[in-house]
This record gives sequence, C-alpha cells and structure tokens, in this order.
Amino acid sequence: MKRLLLLAPVLFLIAACGKGEYTENEPNVVGQEISYSTDELTMNGYIAQDENKFEKRPGILVVHEWWGHDDHARNSAEKLAELGYVALAVDMYGEGKQASHPDDAMKFSNNVMSNFDSAKARFNAALQTLKAQDNVDSTKIGAIGYCFGGSVILAMANSGMELDGVAAFHAGLQLPVMPQEGLSSRVLILNGADDPFVTEEQVSNLTGAYENLNADYQYISYDGAVHAYTNPGADTLGQKFELPLAYNAEADSLSWEEMKSFFEETFATASEAGM
Repeated sequence: MKRLLLLAPVLFLIAACGKGEYTENEPNVVGQEISYSTDELTMNGYIAQDENKFEKRPGILVVHEWWGHDDHARNSAEKLAELGYVALAVDMYGEGKQASHPDDAMKFSNNVMSNFDSAKARFNAALQTLKAQDNVDSTKIGAIGYCFGGSVILAMANSGMELDGVAAFHAGLQLPVMPQEGLSSRVLILNGADDPFVTEEQVSNLTGAYENLNADYQYISYDGAVHAYTNPGADTLGQKFELPLAYNAEADSLSWEEMKSFFEETFATASEAGM
C-alpha cells in the first residue's frame, strides 16, 4: 500500500482507535534505565513497559532528535508502553550524551551519519537488547524516530535491517543509505508540509526510490506543521536558537494516530505471516 498525502489538520477529526489485544487491562507503565554496548561504546537507554502485561508482545525502538537521548524520546517510549508495547528509547550518541547548542547537535549527528557502519552497530546493539527482553516477541519489532532519529530509522530500514515497520516523524530525508534491494520493512513518514529542512526534491527522490522497489510505504505531510512539530519543547528551542522549530498539537495528535494504526496493521500482518 502506498500513499503520498497532504493533510490539513483542521479538516480532520481523530477517530477513537481500538485498544487491541495488548491493552485489555489498565496499564501500569514502568520505565527504567538500561545500558548496552558495542565493542567501542556504552549507551544509556530507557526501557518502558506495562507491568500488568505478562505475555510476549511487540517491541519498538525510539530514536531521539539531534539533541540526543532526552525526555521527548523517553515520553514517547512510555506512551508506546501504554499501548501495550515494550519500548526502548535508544542512545545513538553514547554515554547518554546530549547537545546544549545546535552546533553540538550538528556535530554529534554528523558524526553518527558520516560513519554508517558505526551507526548500524549502535542501532543493532539496541535492537538486540530489545529482542532479548523476556516479554518481547522478537519476531515483531518496529522503530520510530524524530528528526535525526527519523533519518536513522529510515536509513536502517533501507539498509535491510530486520524491522517489521518504521515510523519517522519530521525526518530529514538526506539519508546515508537510500532504499535498496533487501528493504523489507513497511515505512511510514510523517512530515510537516512547511518544514524548511525538507525540500520537494528530497521528497520526490525518496518516494521515487520506494516506488521503484515497489516498497510498502506511506508519505504523509501535515499542512501548517514545521520541523519538530511533535516536541512540546520545540517553541522554546526555536526561539532560543532562532531556528524554524515549532510544536503543532494537531499534527502531533494526528501523526500519533497514524502511527498507532500503522503498527497495529504491521504486527497483525506479521502474526498472519507466522501462522
């Protein structure tokens, strides 16, 4: 299924989604620090899960914005846990490192993206850590990412990483790895239509590459939304550093609902394929 959509948030109402098989009881979400490593680096993540659920369930990785592993990523992990998933907010920079200035954020993110083999090793360490959790169904794994993190998960999927589905929010589309043979993940991209960091040419190049592979992808853009539209702290950061960042509550809510439906369908399909 392929969709390239432009959505105006004011024209849509959010329909209530069914909670699904993993949320039949009131959730009791608990989050905790978790460390994992590659041969060269220790990473400090955060794993969230519903302690009222004892059966195995899908796992979802959450990749942070270019600022580093922060509360926005952790909050998303907790929200995913409320939906019944086990979610690991990953640390792509190592040692829980965070940027306090855009110059540092650019340096940290470029360091990751310019050495894709190292980036892939860091991502895979998080992936294996998530799969190893006792209550995670290792055959059902997805990932979400924000900004830099959206670029990361798209590149990982494009490179053939075994992920059932990836959902990228306000992702940069200049990727170190473009779609290629071996891409098996379902792909959902949820960008702001007015994001100045994303050009029409970049959208065309990426979606065209997906089309050429007959990939299962959706590209949805939200009218009026700019970069970092899901982050409630974006307004403050944008004003402080004079960057075109802004939170958009409607686009945030609509894109989250899209993601929910996407993973419900993705993991249901994975269940049918495994029968």
